[in-house]
Amino acid sequence: MTPPLTDERIFEVVRRIPPGHVATYGQIARLVGRPRGARRIGYALHRCPSGLPWHRVINAQGRISLPADSTSGLAQRRRLSEEGIVFISGRIDLDRYGWDDAAN
Repeated sequence: MTPPLTDERIFEVVRRIPPGHVATYGQIARLVGRPRGARRIGYALHRCPSGLPWHRVINAQGRISLPADSTSGLAQRRRLSEEGIVFISGRIDLDRYGWDDAAN
């Protein structure tokens, strides 16, 4: 039986994403044992605690899911850029910047 999915379990995984790397919502869902639960990850990050590196979680297309002109969307892009992540046509190269969770 799979243990209940709590926000804290999601936050524990997000805390492991190193600076300069990103993970997808689906990747986080897989790591918490809910491979089809990407949307649930987004809900949890909407209520995340201060200091959690929520900005390192993006969608499977390598894009920020928040509206580009929103305060949060602009903050996410700025924080990722400050960590050295490069956007090309609004996308992040997941092969280059994607977090290899197996190595951590």
